[in-house]
Amino acid sequence: MTSKPYGLVADIGGTHARFAVAALEGEGAIREPRTFAVADHKNVDDAAREFLSTEGLAHPPEALVFAVAGPVTGGRIHFTNSGWAFSEGELRKTLGVKRARLVNDFEAQARAVAVLKPAALLRIGGPEAFDPRADGTIALVGPGTGLGVGGLARKGGASIALVSEGGHAGFAPVDETDVTILEALRKKFDRVSAERLLSGPGLANLFEAMSGKTPPAPEEITARAKSDPKSFEGQVFARFCAILGSVAGDVALVMGARSGVVLAGGILPNAVELLQASDFRARFEDKGRFADYLRAIPTRLIVEPHAGLIGAASILQHADQ
Repeated sequence: MTSKPYGLVADIGGTHARFAVAALEGEGAIREPRTFAVADHKNVDDAAREFLSTEGLAHPPEALVFAVAGPVTGGRIHFTNSGWAFSEGELRKTLGVKRARLVNDFEAQARAVAVLKPAALLRIGGPEAFDPRADGTIALVGPGTGLGVGGLARKGGASIALVSEGGHAGFAPVDETDVTILEALRKKFDRVSAERLLSGPGLANLFEAMSGKTPPAPEEITARAKSDPKSFEGQVFARFCAILGSVAGDVALVMGARSGVVLAGGILPNAVELLQASDFRARFEDKGRFADYLRAIPTRLIVEPHAGLIGAASILQHADQ
């Protein structure tokens, strides 16, 4: 049990809530990261208190930064993919913390990119050179429970996170298989966004659209694809990666992300070989007159499992910036 001042950070999605103790100064330093199932807790207070109790932290944190999967409006979040909803003011009151800040989870991921070790950013095709601390714009695209899209713009040593809801942009088919998938999903949804395909539920939607059959759980599709890439599930995952390449390339064009595109989220780090063997990079570069523009952009995958927490800690530690 510690009596020293400390910070609390969290990375909260529709499925999991990850917490860690954060240093109040430094560069993204965290300790004791733990993961809790959102479905097992009625609200964020319960999950946070369980974490603090588990770590023997009897007094409240000095400050907290929670990265959340969704738009933060007026210091409040209502999750798209779970029933949780809370505000900065409520957190200050219920957890007894002096300073509380909610940020979009991809703002935290963007902040993490600049402080992660090089080994945490795996090259997925494209140029070898990649400097996340150089001037320019980096885009982030991350399939998980949903599809996150964000970025980081740097100039003269200053940086600003670019927060968006780009995962809800419309799906644009590239080939005849994509068109068939779109037509199938239009019967199920009023509007087909990229997230309807590029997410955990999106994997199931792809399976259903490509087979006409009831899909297994997303994790079963991934597991089968990994064990047998030539299986039907392997074809589904390969299509998932190809579509992701097209979407990531579009995001690079929209953001002018010439410094790089970084992939995040919980799905891809568990299927690196499938991603590397897929048409991801070919579809990323397949932009007609702008193929050369895309060819010069490096693509990386975050393989650090606690990147969101590290980014949230960096935000907490630089609260005055």
